[in-house]
Amino acid sequence: MSNFGTLLFINGKFVAGEGAVEKAYEPACGTVMAEVRSASAAQIDQAVGAAQAAFKGWAKTSPKERSMALLAIAEEIEARIPALAAIESRNAGKPLRYVQGGELANVVDVFRFYASAVRNVPGAVAANYRSPSLTSMVRRDPIGVIAQIAPWNYPLLMAAWKIAPAIAAGNTLVIKPSENTPLSLLALAEVFAEVLPPGVVNVVCGNGADVGQPLISHDLVRMISLTGDVSTGRAVLRAAAGETIKRTHLELGGKAPVIVCADADLDALVATLREASFYNAGQDCTAACRIFADASVSQKLTDKLQAMVGSLVWGAPERGDVEFGPVITERQRDRVAGYVERARKEGADVVAGGYAPEGAGYYYAPTLIAAPIQAEIVQKEVFGPVLSITPFDRVETAVQWANASEYGLASSVWSGSSQRAMQIANELEYGVTWINTHGAMATEMPHGGMKNSGYGSDLSMQSLLDYTQVRHLMMAS
Repeated sequence: MSNFGTLLFINGKFVAGEGAVEKAYEPACGTVMAEVRSASAAQIDQAVGAAQAAFKGWAKTSPKERSMALLAIAEEIEARIPALAAIESRNAGKPLRYVQGGELANVVDVFRFYASAVRNVPGAVAANYRSPSLTSMVRRDPIGVIAQIAPWNYPLLMAAWKIAPAIAAGNTLVIKPSENTPLSLLALAEVFAEVLPPGVVNVVCGNGADVGQPLISHDLVRMISLTGDVSTGRAVLRAAAGETIKRTHLELGGKAPVIVCADADLDALVATLREASFYNAGQDCTAACRIFADASVSQKLTDKLQAMVGSLVWGAPERGDVEFGPVITERQRDRVAGYVERARKEGADVVAGGYAPEGAGYYYAPTLIAAPIQAEIVQKEVFGPVLSITPFDRVETAVQWANASEYGLASSVWSGSSQRAMQIANELEYGVTWINTHGAMATEMPHGGMKNSGYGSDLSMQSLLDYTQVRHLMMAS
């Protein structure tokens, strides 16, 4: 146990939860890091009520005022990067050097971007569209109280993706972190307490059934934003169609295909996959987790990948050389192991890895599997440090395989011909397609999925617009 903040954040104040205790573990050693009391039903109601009361004033602030608040939040986060990174690394099992040097810098960038974006919202020009005596204009107004559910794989970064555009647009919100990783967001709430009016951002903790479900079903909630799995997305949609119709914004996972043509630069591909496949122990919805390789280069690529996987440095997150740490929980490690064992029984070739080491912590070795297209491990989201490779004879077949997936979040195409790569990319049914790279993000560009991967955009101006409602005003003169 440690001195981490474990109090909920409601209406600008830190309060003790009144619900059940949830234990937050340290995945690297499997020990309890902190105990957090969940929000009770009454506290969920208090949090939503505080957000509703704060909305009246926050919605009337100018874009400049909101921009200045977001810039102040960014400054405070930047000053606290070492402390926040330490909590994030321990509670999520992430390598400290990556959290401190990359993810927290991105959190700061997200708040700064939306501080600028809110002062540059595009809109239709006011004009006399119907007749000379009728002047039309478009307003983009905030929606109201937003219920947000953040995931455990990027607790701070994806919370920032949700919070920054929502409050920039003039909304107020109640956000629930995963019960596995609540600590860094509770620490971030100290910044909100210093910068924002009470009730603009509220943080409640607990599991999905006891806290998440009553939060998203609350009558005063106007919109639900979720990053999670498909089954949780379906629960959100059911809640959104309840007594009050709510808008939804869903990012629901993925199974990213990597289509490798015969003329691809295999060395560049392997160097990219070192991070794109195994960063965060593969616990990333956009992770490059299944390769479809032209049969003429498939064995050569497999050999190169085997060498790369064997050289990966994995272990304790505080080590300065480690490339990825443990998966989030014992249950998740067992889930990953189950996929690999079933792949073995199906006749797939485990080329590298495929085991959980002995000792403390929820580690799983980086794994490379050669498997046919119908194998479960090629079709289902494993969410662990596992990469599969499957050969194809015609690129049209690889595109068909990719598009047959229930997911549609991220993909990449690798070819020495930019024209050919673009033609393939145009055929793919994925919200994000990289060409000769994989996993690179830009705050200015939208990130969202298709099909069972959900809809709505994180990042970019588009996300800010998603948190607004369009109104048409017409005035007679």
